[in-house]
Parts: sequence; C-alpha cells; structure tokens
Amino acid sequence: MDLSNSPQIITMTAKDFQKWSSNFMVETMKATGVKQAVDKITAPIWSWGQRNAIYPLEFGIACCSLEFAAAYGPRWDMERLGMIPRSSPRQADVLLIMGWLSAKLRPSLRRLYEQMPEPKWVIAMGECAISGGPWYDGYNVIQGLDTIVPVDIYIPGCPPRPEALIDGMLKLNRKITAEQKGSFLD
Repeated sequence: MDLSNSPQIITMTAKDFQKWSSNFMVETMKATGVKQAVDKITAPIWSWGQRNAIYPLEFGIACCSLEFAAAYGPRWDMERLGMIPRSSPRQADVLLIMGWLSAKLRPSLRRLYEQMPEPKWVIAMGECAISGGPWYDGYNVIQGLDTIVPVDIYIPGCPPRPEALIDGMLKLNRKITAEQKGSFLD
C-alpha cells in the first residue's frame, strides 16, 4: 500500500487522483484478503454464467460450415443449449474455425482472435482446421490451427456431424466449469 502520495492529494489532477485511488483500493483489497474472499464467492457464479451463455463466432470456409448450420436447424437446435452464434468478434467468446487455412488467412484470423474479449476459447472443427485435411501438403495450406492461435477443443471428422459439434461444445462447457476463469480486480 503506497501512501507516499497521500499528502499531495489536494494538488493532484482528477485523472491522477482516480489512478491513485484505484491502485490504493486494489492494493488494500489484496493485502486484507478481501479479493480472495470475493473470488471464492463469485468464481462459481462467473463460471455458471459463462458456460450457460456461449456465443460462438463462426469462421467457416468449407463443408464443415454446412454441418454447423445444420446443428442450429430444428433437428439439433443448439440454441436450446445456450449457444447463440454472433457475427462480431467483440460479442463472441468462442472462435469456431472450420475449413482449411491458407497463409493469406493467417493475419485476418489472428486479428479476429485478438479482437475477442477475455475469457475466450477456440475450437478447431474438422480435419482441415486440425491438420490441413486433404491439402495438408499444399504450398499455401497451414497445417493446423494451433500454429496461429491456441486451440482448446478439437472436433475431428471430415466433416464432423452436428452431434460431434454438440459433443465438442459440451466438452468446452466442462472445461469452462473446471477452469473458472474470470476473477475480481484482475
């Protein structure tokens, strides 16, 4: 806890005072153990909210995206599981990649990943996203999504069926439960 600036509070600008008081509050909560108590109480609540409201951002460029569309149709209805696809990376927390990746796509894909807010997860769906698929030895094909962004769940298949996508999402649900990402004042 830094109180060295406390006598100079009267001469501080509003911005400096806000920064000083914010740091003071955070350090006080960490030093007194309030942060750990709040984290212990709120972590299960954050985890429950995250795993029951998953917003995937679809990045489909091959036949796997047709299976993704079928998973949201009336037969499988993934929205009943709380998974609602979004079209903006700023509103999504899961990046779902389907199809082969070329070297030209690499910077765009990395930018999409960086635009997503924390906490975020990545799913590689299909052989093309996992390892390059039938074009693995192509001069311009990236051999695996994990060379661009960290991947949390792999869904194998060519193309994987909607049941496999639902199974992968449920595995992600269990992973979110185990991780309990998100804490107070981090």
